[in-house]
Amino acid sequence: MTSQWTTHGVELLPDTVRKRFRPDADGDPAREWLALTLLDRHAPGLAPRPLSLVGRTVIMTRLPGVPLRGTELTRTQLAALARATDRLLRAVPPGAAAVLPERRWYVRDSVAAIRRRAVQPSMPALAAGVRWLAGAEAGLLAGAATAVPVLGQADGNLANFLWDGADVRLVDFEDSGRSDRAYELAELVEHLSAWVDTDLDAAAFLARFALSPAERARLLECRRLFALLWLVFLSTDPATEARNPLGTTARQADRLLALLDAAVR
Repeated sequence: MTSQWTTHGVELLPDTVRKRFRPDADGDPAREWLALTLLDRHAPGLAPRPLSLVGRTVIMTRLPGVPLRGTELTRTQLAALARATDRLLRAVPPGAAAVLPERRWYVRDSVAAIRRRAVQPSMPALAAGVRWLAGAEAGLLAGAATAVPVLGQADGNLANFLWDGADVRLVDFEDSGRSDRAYELAELVEHLSAWVDTDLDAAAFLARFALSPAERARLLECRRLFALLWLVFLSTDPATEARNPLGTTARQADRLLALLDAAVR
């Protein structure tokens, strides 16, 4: 079976997967190959095992399981998702993660996209988010520079987390690279897939991670950033809005305002 996405086509064979990247798209086979190679070395079994890189095609093993997106997560699945995420963020030693290329859509990219698209905020929540960002940008960038580096998957879509009945494994690393733990956790819990068609209990999920006070503070700021970024996409990109249920933009606005009012816990 072959499925076509924006940046690549995926051919699912009985035991392997062929991921062919389009030359005219942003998908990066080198990033995917590097991440899979590192995880095969440091956390075998967590992600597909890389088999070969031929031109713009990555061939890897096929993992068992079904996507968590679109499901009602059980307590067991939530625990497995947290274990897999924690394993990913601890897998690559900081020294090795520090020399990786910066992940796509890291702080600077996200801030730039917001500023570019939200020149004239069209709704109160968006205006509030832009005002917040004016005061938070320097701290977000400084946190990225000083945090312990990790390999970031750079895609919190729950469709990329496969449940096999006992464990969760991860796929899709085409945007991966150097990141930090708070940023990656924030992306996962603020991704639209976590609440639009899946019931991810963000508080219960995040409670499974032992975060330092500094990480907790950064986590809230990063959640605000991702919530604002999603609201920008939903309110300025008709294609993003059309892909989601009616009312998603209004719900995202409420989500952002709640995070702007939240305190560090």
